Amino acid sequence: MDVLAPWDEADLVEAIAAAIAEGSALAVEGEGSKRGFGHAIEARRRLSTAAMRGVSLYEPAELVLTAGAGTPLREIQGLLDQQGQQFAFEPADYGVILGGPAGRGTIGGAIAVNASGPRRIRAGAARDHLLGFRAVSGRGEPFKSGGRVMKNVTGYDLSKLMAGSHGTLGVMSEMTVKVLPKPETEETVVFRGLDDAAAVALMTAASGLPAEVSGFAHLPEEGGRTGLRLEGPGVSVASRRESLLVRFGG
Repeated sequence: MDVLAPWDEADLVEAIAAAIAEGSALAVEGEGSKRGFGHAIEARRRLSTAAMRGVSLYEPAELVLTAGAGTPLREIQGLLDQQGQQFAFEPADYGVILGGPAGRGTIGGAIAVNASGPRRIRAGAARDHLLGFRAVSGRGEPFKSGGRVMKNVTGYDLSKLMAGSHGTLGVMSEMTVKVLPKPETEETVVFRGLDDAAAVALMTAASGLPAEVSGFAHLPEEGGRTGLRLEGPGVSVASRRESLLVRFGG
């Protein structure tokens, strides 16, 4: 399959215009980490956003970051680590699940499929952290929506629509995302020996408590291990951990 790799938005417009002229569909991707995710794509050419990369704005004090769609998540997360910050929506890594290597993927791909991790129950999905973007439509027309802060969003909030659209509504070239501080403490309370039904019952009950669990997991192997993740100030985490142990035993 031929690969088109535009360098910037103008180049992206030309690439899409050329595809329109010849009536061919494009398979949009960054590093290809989600290839095979969702419905099969019938396309003669692959459009890669990998060359449209780099962080153009990062203001830790303002909790905002702007990057090209092809910027690898690992590079952005390394930059955020230096400032003790993170993507609160915890981008999911589908590499191993889809038979590929772990640790790959771009910010554009994460937003395009709304790749939200376990913390979604508390922090919201990827779309809730997308402040604005620039993109090119299927007609070869560049457009933008939103800005650096939520109050800049007027009219239709297209960010909510684009996130999770899998590139079917347009190819994003750049996006501005909200970042948040990492929690001071992170601990996982593990309960052992629960079967699937008991684990689901425990996790359901815990989700309704004021313990503010930020992630749930159940591993049936080794007799069953059920994990409840707690995050926040150390004193708060310790108090909530004890409340869970008192409530559920262990």
